[in-house]
Amino acid sequence: MSRRCAISGKGPMSGNNVSHAKNRTKRRFLPNLRTVRVTLEDGSTKKIRISASELRTLKKHS
Repeated sequence: MSRRCAISGKGPMSGNNVSHAKNRTKRRFLPNLRTVRVTLEDGSTKKIRISASELRTLKKHS
């Protein structure tokens, strides 16, 4: 299962770990994904993985 938001499409980003001596090594920034149950129009429910920021946006608009 990929680490990708089902609604916004947010995925992992890349960057650097930077030590005190300014040594740089590659790292990944993973999205903050949550599994939530969504009720569809036909009354059935489905589990989807969405980012926490998208969950906040959904709660704001509902």
